[in-house]
Amino acid sequence: MKSLPEHLQQYSTSPVFTEETVPKGLLKDHNTKSGVWGLICVNEGELEYIIEDKETLILSPKNKGVVEPEVKHHIKPLGAVTFYIEFYK
Repeated sequence: MKSLPEHLQQYSTSPVFTEETVPKGLLKDHNTKSGVWGLICVNEGELEYIIEDKETLILSPKNKGVVEPEVKHHIKPLGAVTFYIEFYK
């Protein structure tokens, strides 16, 4: 599993989302801007994390998802889930 580079600083955190409140934009392909990394953190349940339609990971409280700058990705809730995203640069 990928990890965040050590030199990054967290600058923002999303609200906590559920399978019912997840923004529609996160469910379709999107990407972060140049230099912006994300860390998808699941509190409860599981999320499918699809990276450029090439790699699929199952995220859970034990497995976080690293979002690399400018890489297309999307998520899919797998039942009841709560999660948030930390942003770094």
